Amino acid sequence: MWRVRIPSVTVTDVPSTAYLLDVREDDEWTAGHAPGAVHLPMMEIPARMAEVPQDREVVVVCRVGGRSGQVVGYLIQQGWENVINLEGGMMSWAAAGRPVVSDTGSAAEII
Repeated sequence: MWRVRIPSVTVTDVPSTAYLLDVREDDEWTAGHAPGAVHLPMMEIPARMAEVPQDREVVVVCRVGGRSGQVVGYLIQQGWENVINLEGGMMSWAAAGRPVVSDTGSAAEII
């Protein structure tokens, strides 16, 4: 079976200019996400692929890296060459001390 190699990046190597695409579900996003990230739930990707930039690096993130890896693989199969998976997802992002914000006004958390 042919498999797509999933490129990945560690939290410390995410460029400040990267487009951060969060593919988690609505409740996960609301509870806590990276400032400046763009929310596009995984299951909506096929219908909304046109919203994913092709002219700059896109770092795809989920909770721990599984769903985002699937999204990166899917986008690569569809012709995207600029997508990369965030190793360890938002759990690694938060553990590295990167900022996390919530949409609820309460303390941000990764769920």
